[in-house]
Amino acid sequence: MEIMTDQGFRKTIKYLRALIIISLIGMICMLILFFGVLAYAKLLGAPPLAVPQSTLFFSDNGTLIGESNSGQKRYWVPLDEISPSLVDATISIEDKNFYDHNGFDYKRIAGAMIADIRAFGKVQGASTITQQYARNLFLEHDKTWKRKLSEAFYTIRLEMNYSKKDILEGYLNTIYYGNGAYGVQAASRYYFGKDASKLTLSEASMLAGIPKGPGIYSPLASMKNAKARQSIILQSMVKNGFIQEDTARTAAQKALSIVGVHSNQEVKVAPYFQDAVKNALKNQLHLDDRTIALGGLKVFTTLNIKQQKAAEEQVKKYVSGTSEIETALVAMDPKNGYVKAMIGGRDYAKSPFNRAVQAIRQPGSTIKPILYYAALGEGFTPSTTMRSEFTTFHFDDGTPDYTPHNFNNKYADGEITLAQALAVSDNIFAVKTHLYLGEESLIDTAKKFGISTKMAKVPSLALGTSGVRVIDMAGAYSLFDNGGKKVNPTLITRVEDYNGNVIYENEKTDEQVLDPAKAYVMTQMMTGIFDPKLNGYATVTGSTVAKDITRPYAGKSGSTETDSWMIGFSPQLVTAVWAGYDVGKPIDMPAEKTYAKNIWANFMEEALKDKPVKAFKAPKEGVVGVYVDPTNGKLATADCPVRRFTYFVAGTEPTEYCTDHLMHSDFHPSKQKAGTKVPWYKRIFKWGN
Repeated sequence: MEIMTDQGFRKTIKYLRALIIISLIGMICMLILFFGVLAYAKLLGAPPLAVPQSTLFFSDNGTLIGESNSGQKRYWVPLDEISPSLVDATISIEDKNFYDHNGFDYKRIAGAMIADIRAFGKVQGASTITQQYARNLFLEHDKTWKRKLSEAFYTIRLEMNYSKKDILEGYLNTIYYGNGAYGVQAASRYYFGKDASKLTLSEASMLAGIPKGPGIYSPLASMKNAKARQSIILQSMVKNGFIQEDTARTAAQKALSIVGVHSNQEVKVAPYFQDAVKNALKNQLHLDDRTIALGGLKVFTTLNIKQQKAAEEQVKKYVSGTSEIETALVAMDPKNGYVKAMIGGRDYAKSPFNRAVQAIRQPGSTIKPILYYAALGEGFTPSTTMRSEFTTFHFDDGTPDYTPHNFNNKYADGEITLAQALAVSDNIFAVKTHLYLGEESLIDTAKKFGISTKMAKVPSLALGTSGVRVIDMAGAYSLFDNGGKKVNPTLITRVEDYNGNVIYENEKTDEQVLDPAKAYVMTQMMTGIFDPKLNGYATVTGSTVAKDITRPYAGKSGSTETDSWMIGFSPQLVTAVWAGYDVGKPIDMPAEKTYAKNIWANFMEEALKDKPVKAFKAPKEGVVGVYVDPTNGKLATADCPVRRFTYFVAGTEPTEYCTDHLMHSDFHPSKQKAGTKVPWYKRIFKWGN
């Protein structure tokens, strides 16, 4: 028996030794694994904290005009812009030892395990704020061991690489509060209609209770459950030393006003403009669709809300509700190309196709100012004359004969000046000029003006038969307005990421692309479409809206069988308006032919209502102004029944006096000098001359 006992004892010792060795090996392996995990976590570095957030769009004065969120409202706010009451309530109920642990609350985990064993089920959670944040950022919410292990690993990475402040800020900005509200800012605005920084203790304690079960504890789902959960949170804050008992009692008894509406959900100003902004973010800034939609960007745009509203009102006022005709408008600051208003169609809900930036339509006679700018560089002046008569053009190179027509087939059947040809929109004068300059000239000049659409080298190009975009034409006319400086149509001034870092800022350009003197002479010629002094065989094309305008404007109308245009400007604003049918249907109804002009004139007046009246500013040198007889372009005399003050590029002004109206024998043209200085008061009031 003693031998057996001794053998048994030796066996026991043997097994015990083996157990100890195995245990030591296991402990060493566990330590190696533990430190290996830590080393691997450190090697991987800080995990990215970016989460989907709403991208916000702002007008030129910082007013919110829209957002992109795919149904999820997310707005990131710094921790110091969150109510301290909400921070304390969240820590108290979710993780009271948050500042004392390294991501795992082992005492709480043990307590939860005991509670679960006693209840034979899952009755108590033990996840810390860091663990919940890791789950929200990187993981699905399924209950598998793989997910739990991944959560633990991400928790370690977060605690190793970020401060407690960063983790708490991130958690509060990503947690789900129900009804599409992610993060405290979106939730605060939704439930209480205020920023998270302004929440009271009563509001904060109710909000902190929602994440446990948004469908159960939201005050919109059940005020009874929400109040019960609020009471639990207030008592936990008392127990954990955040507030006093009487403070908790007062907060629990306070009646709360629940809003239940996302403050920005109805904010959808200028939808065509916002679509154009998103396209610019994608195509010009090369941002991907997800970043644009859910990158938490702040996009500061050029839109002027007042002018956008005026544009929408004028379209609604003048375009018949029974008509199927469409319209587009672009208003632009000529100094920098900032787009201030945009209409891409009559109803975005019915057709999001943006006719202001996507449609390519024939510009008609609105192309003529660009043609005549090129002509000024080839010896033409406002007083250059050519015959306006029914004309068929024949070509030796095999090009088919071409017979352009004036509106209503009316012609001067005599000489007219360039200034008058522009004002009454004479097509014969335009085609003759185009062929004289060479068909490449207009194509090259249009490119200089920023028009990028392809143009055909044909005689009819002078009458606008090659398509253009509305936004490009607004940009082109801006060059006349600003003295010839290059502008690019601009929708965005600055873009910030969700941390407030500027990732894009518009760069201003000061490149001179046109001759300032020629640009000014063309601008002054374009004022002629509103001036009855230039009436001839036809009235000036702006006569139908001249009664509606109260300040100096320059511009040009244009029409084809299927397109109606009006483009014009003041020193402060350029606006291009187009009207027509999407399918290219002819515009037959007389009222529809007036839409573009009426919208343009009344929009300009409304948009500039509070702006000072300004005349176009001449360049310091390079131009000369003289009075001419508008019928022949010669220097006017006292006997001329009509005199119009006209600007010329210096050195090209007329030197011959008009002798068509001589009434006095003592008049000697040689006694008057070309370019006679105009009195100061006539220069100031030359708009009325």
